[in-house]
Amino acid sequence: MRLPSSIFVSVSLFTAETTAALYLSSTYRSAGDQIWQGLTLLFTLVPSVLVQLTLTFIHRDLSRDRPLVLLLHILQLGPVVRCLEAFCIYGSVGRVEEPYVSIIRKKQMPRRGQSEEVERQVGQAEGKLFTHRAAFARTSVIQAFLGSAPQLTLQLYICVLQRGVSVGRGTLMVISLLSIVYGALRCNILAIKIKYDDYEVDVRPMAYVCIFLWRSFEIATRVVVLVLFSSVLQLWVLPVVLLNFLVFFLYPWILFWQSHSPFPENIEKTLTRVGTTIVLCLLTFLYAGINMFCWSAVQVKLNDPDLINKSQNWYRMAVYYMMRFVENASLLLLWYIHKTDFYKLFCAPLLVLQLLVAYAIAIFFMLVFYQFCHPCRRLFSSSMTQGLWNCSSLLCLMCNSASPQNRPMGEAPRPTKSTGPPNDEAPDSASDSADDMPNETSYDMLTDTIYENANELGHNICGGINGDINHGVSCNA
Repeated sequence: MRLPSSIFVSVSLFTAETTAALYLSSTYRSAGDQIWQGLTLLFTLVPSVLVQLTLTFIHRDLSRDRPLVLLLHILQLGPVVRCLEAFCIYGSVGRVEEPYVSIIRKKQMPRRGQSEEVERQVGQAEGKLFTHRAAFARTSVIQAFLGSAPQLTLQLYICVLQRGVSVGRGTLMVISLLSIVYGALRCNILAIKIKYDDYEVDVRPMAYVCIFLWRSFEIATRVVVLVLFSSVLQLWVLPVVLLNFLVFFLYPWILFWQSHSPFPENIEKTLTRVGTTIVLCLLTFLYAGINMFCWSAVQVKLNDPDLINKSQNWYRMAVYYMMRFVENASLLLLWYIHKTDFYKLFCAPLLVLQLLVAYAIAIFFMLVFYQFCHPCRRLFSSSMTQGLWNCSSLLCLMCNSASPQNRPMGEAPRPTKSTGPPNDEAPDSASDSADDMPNETSYDMLTDTIYENANELGHNICGGINGDINHGVSCNA
């Protein structure tokens, strides 16, 4: 049984960031900066409350007689207590004989076109540890993008305005950046385990390194661009942020409305329709917060029983990164045009070039991860390079079809001879050939329709919003 080190890292970052934020807010109060004090406390307490609610919801403490645990969650000490509980469970393994064990079946990664299924016994203690790991993986993402990311942006903006970095502010910024990168890393690992739940996934150290570098360059560049833009155009930063947020918040709901699917009712049996709507809104709110700063590896799909899209959509990822690169370049251009005298101390063109290169480096490490380090790359229906090449071809086709044809005036287009099938049948034949492969996505430029394996729709995974664990582990959580 593995040491619950991920739980310890999550709790350590949560405790360190909360402590540093409380100390920095006290310094703001001493200096008379009530606005900075209020915003610093806001970006600390709101995600902390959401983390407590998430842990309580996943562990179902409201339906169990555990008043002490609920009291500790109210005092914002829930993650610390859960961490101690997880390590106590880990220390008790092997001392007491398990009353019963369960047998789970996992497929191994295919080798030479064949995949073997292995069986493994899972005890009651290991099942409880799995629940703790799943809960802290989700709370790390919530803490990172609803707390640490706004906190880092705020503190960096204050540094630009005050033209200096204090020890307390610098410490909080470093911890916040580590928390965001770690939350993005956990989001990537969580997406892999959700999409390939039937397989025994082994993430190697090189994959962690690639994800860490990819997310570090991507998030740091995004935060710096937003801060530079907001420092010269304070009134325009709010429309930019709101537009980004609303697009990603409404996008899953638009797809759900277009699918004409029934309203999800299987999130939690005790929830009413209003409660289910609130949970779905919080889920899409978190999804929008993630995409504000980086690409969300977990794609929300409200018409799926598990609320997660388990297909790999290269087209959507390519469009996101191209649009984000253009947006960052546009914001930097506006900052360069309207920059103040303070930025004359720096080489502004070199700074712009460094930020664009840093974002390109992030994309490079992303390509390296999916092409060489992804633990389930053998299950991809198409490679990363092929998917991006197809996306580029589609975009070029769109550009060519939108541009007018250069023909002389009065000359009619000549009919072309065709020996093959009509053009209307070409997309159908491509999609028909794609449907022969399992777990594959057929990309349509206009409809973005997803053809998934029918076996995936009925499979309840650990990544559902209710946090249920159906890995074959039958234990009393």
